[in-house]
Amino acid sequence: MEHPIHNVVTRTYSRVMFAVCVAFTVAILGILALVTAYLLSIGASSLSWDFFTRLPIPRGMDGYPGGMANALLGTVILIALASTVGIPVGMLTGIYLSEYSANSMIAAPTRFICDVLNGVPSIVVGILGYEFVVRPLNHFSGYAGAVALAFIMVPIVARTTEEMLRLVPNSYREASIALGATKARTILKVVLPAATGSVITGIMLAIARVAGETAPLLFTALGSALMTVNPSSPFPALTLQVYEHSRSPEPAQQKLAWAGILVLIALIFVLNLGIRFFARSVQTRTAR
Repeated sequence: MEHPIHNVVTRTYSRVMFAVCVAFTVAILGILALVTAYLLSIGASSLSWDFFTRLPIPRGMDGYPGGMANALLGTVILIALASTVGIPVGMLTGIYLSEYSANSMIAAPTRFICDVLNGVPSIVVGILGYEFVVRPLNHFSGYAGAVALAFIMVPIVARTTEEMLRLVPNSYREASIALGATKARTILKVVLPAATGSVITGIMLAIARVAGETAPLLFTALGSALMTVNPSSPFPALTLQVYEHSRSPEPAQQKLAWAGILVLIALIFVLNLGIRFFARSVQTRTAR
C-alpha cells in the first residue's frame, strides 16, 4: 500500500507538469498569433487585385510596382512538378522500408541516407541541381527547380510514410493475408488506407517545406519577371520574387514582398485544408 504522502507528491508533480505544458502551449500559440498579426498588418495593406493579376513593373512606369501573378502561377507549377516526382518516389521508398525491410540488406543504409538527406541544407541541394541539371543543359529552367524541390521532398515523405505505416497494427496485415489477399494487395487495400491521414500529413509537411524554399531555386530556376508556363526556360517563383523585392531599397517593392509572404502562407494553409479534406473523405469511404 502506497504512503499517503507519496500520493500527494505524485499528484502535485503531475499538476505542476500539466501546468508547465499548458504554459508552453500558450506561449507557442501567442508567438504564432503575434507573427500572424504582424504579417497581416504589413502584408494585407499591400494586397490588391493588381497583386494577383499583374506582372512586376519597373520603377518609373505606370502601375509600379505591379504584382506577382507570374510568381504565383510559377510556384503552383513548380510544386505540382516536384510533387509528381517526389511524392510517389518517397511513398514507395517508405512502403519498402516499412513492409519489405525485414530481410533486406539495403533497408538500413537507405533509412540512414534518408535521415542524412533530411538534414542537408537546401542550398547544397541547389548547388547539386546546378551541377547535375543546369550545367549539362546549359541553361536554367523550371524543370531543374522542380528536380531540386523533389530531391528535398523524397526523404521527408519516405521516412514519414515508413513511420506511419509501422503504426498500423500487424493484426490488420495478418487478417488480410488470412483471407487470401497477397502482400501487395494487403498494403494497397488495408495498410495504406488505415494510415492515409498520417501519410497525408507527412506529404503536407514536405510540400510546405519546398513551397518556402528559395536557395535551391536560385541555382536552378533562377526566376523570371515574365508570365510563362514553359518549365524549360528560367522560371518564376513566389519565393524568388519575394527575395528580390525584399532586397530592393524601394519601400513599394518591400511592401509587395510582405504581401507575397502572406499569400505564400495562405497558399500553404489552403493546400493543407484541401488535402486533409480529401484524406478524410478517403478514410470515410474506406470505413464503409
